Amino acid sequence: MTDKEKDEKDLDLDQTETVENPKNEGDVNNEADLDVAKDADSDEKAAEDNLSKENQDLKDKYVRLYSEFENFRRRTARERLDLVNTASQELIREILPVLDDFERSFKAQADSGEEDQKQEGSKLIYNKLLKVLTSKGLEPMNDLIGEKFDAEYHEAITQIPAPSEDLKGKIVDVVEKGYTMAGKVVRFAKVVIGK
Repeated sequence: MTDKEKDEKDLDLDQTETVENPKNEGDVNNEADLDVAKDADSDEKAAEDNLSKENQDLKDKYVRLYSEFENFRRRTARERLDLVNTASQELIREILPVLDDFERSFKAQADSGEEDQKQEGSKLIYNKLLKVLTSKGLEPMNDLIGEKFDAEYHEAITQIPAPSEDLKGKIVDVVEKGYTMAGKVVRFAKVVIGK
């Protein structure tokens, strides 16, 4: 064999060894790659589970926040409506004694038998004032005599012996008329109850 042939043979042997070594290392690398791939898959699954759980938590927080906001919106709308309905309640409360004075004046003039133009003018003013107040939602409590006493609407001033058996525990006289506005009591009716 010539030197040239020897060199080629040595070269072929080196190539064969090189090819064999990567095969052996490749087997080990393939197993390691499989383990790494399995670890990567389990890590991805864990990350995916964590993201899914975090997503669900965020959805729950969003739903709760949305519900709280809706409740807040409804409550403030209801409060605003109540405020609009009863905004003038304090002013009306202060005007009610003027109505009472008008009514006492009419009663006193009727009892004394005075019928003049002053009374007619006063009645016109009274009716006009009453009309304005009723247009704002004020409602008088009328025809209370004979009704059962209700602490929600009436204020008992005193009790007197009932004129008849059917008036026991019921209203016998009204001292001061009561008024309601939008279903709420503006002023309790001051009444006398039969016992």
